[in-house]
Amino acid sequence: MKKRIIERTIEAPAQALEYGVESSQKLAKKVPLSNYQPLKKARDYWYTLGPGLTTGASDDDPSGIATYSQAGAQNGFGLLWTAAFTFPLMAVVQEMCARVGLVTGRGLAANIRLHFGKKILYFSSLLLFAANTFNIGADIGAMANAVQLLVHINTTVLVIASTTFILLMQIFTPYSKYARYLKWLALVLFAYILSAILAHPNWGEVARHAVTPHIYWSKNEFLLLTAVLGTTITPYLFFWQTSQEIDEAIAKGKVTIESRRGSSPQEMRNMRIDVWSGMFLSNLVMFFIIAACASVLYTHGVTNITTASQAAQALRPFAGAATYYLFALGIIGMGLLAIPVLAGSSAYAISESLGKRQGLNSKLKQGYAFYGVIIISMLVGLALNFIGLNPIKALIYSAVANGIVAPVILVLIVLIARNKKTMGDWRNGKLSGFFGWILVALMGLSGVAAIISLF
Repeated sequence: MKKRIIERTIEAPAQALEYGVESSQKLAKKVPLSNYQPLKKARDYWYTLGPGLTTGASDDDPSGIATYSQAGAQNGFGLLWTAAFTFPLMAVVQEMCARVGLVTGRGLAANIRLHFGKKILYFSSLLLFAANTFNIGADIGAMANAVQLLVHINTTVLVIASTTFILLMQIFTPYSKYARYLKWLALVLFAYILSAILAHPNWGEVARHAVTPHIYWSKNEFLLLTAVLGTTITPYLFFWQTSQEIDEAIAKGKVTIESRRGSSPQEMRNMRIDVWSGMFLSNLVMFFIIAACASVLYTHGVTNITTASQAAQALRPFAGAATYYLFALGIIGMGLLAIPVLAGSSAYAISESLGKRQGLNSKLKQGYAFYGVIIISMLVGLALNFIGLNPIKALIYSAVANGIVAPVILVLIVLIARNKKTMGDWRNGKLSGFFGWILVALMGLSGVAAIISLF
């Protein structure tokens, strides 16, 4: 009886979202035929979206929001061009990851294990776990601070409650409902776009800086640029994207590797729409966060922004209450989306490193290794909020770990994706390979800069 009550409680958000979807569909059927076709196209497009959308949205986690806010507050519109610059690089590598999953029927860690052995995989998975856990700790704290901007509740209560809620949702909510929940939660990102519009930036300046790089090569700006790169393109996205493609296939009844192996042109087309849409939304939101903080905070001399909640508070006197509330709600919504992705990507990587194919489709008894990693990473992340670890230091440690592992994982991804024996007709083309190696070089430099920032 108690188990059923717990299940109903944690399934409630997903059921509410499902009810909203069904209500929207019923409403669409009542629309006159002349207006129905555009709605039908929009609905078809929405149903095409999935792992790519949630992966892209999770990149704008509270820690990422803090980094983008800092970029706008300290450099004005100077780093606005990075949104357009990183978009194709991010989309290309995430498409490679999705393609590897669709063609091989295995997750990224399982493919690395198969092609390159266990040692490099164990090393990468442990660094990924460390980076994600530091990030989870910072994001849990950021969520609690954001809630306090709206209602006055004890911080201890908030961090424990949010950790427990997210943990129970991941473990007990059926995958089909949980995936739908994450998908709808991605729409919270539009709060940042609206908050930027309400900030009334100089759109002429925005347009000019959006396409024209401005680099002054000072140490501070260079480190901020590498922080933006490291926040936008991170290893947890690689593992999550590939494994989610597998979980989607399993949800459709393809429970064996053999049944998942290979992909049709239509599946590839849908995947590309999904991935490129998700990465576009992610970078669009990054663009508007930088623009909002540049137009409001930088112009008023508020340049020392270290957390997302601090950015929301700093915006309020100049941009109004609406921008403040939208920013705060965005932090909470993105925390609910990104923290499960961070914990889940670690779990996929480590469980596959151990030779186990477990995921969110698995019941608790069938996925002890997978859910064990999630529980440990969430509890350690929670504990970081009680030992006095500064969230900025947590993000620095996370950036260093990511800086070390990202170039290594990217090299392995590009090599797997170009392997004709493994990928067949879906191997990398020349353009994908070119962008892949460019990204390897950039993330290598970013990793060196992250390590240097410690000294």
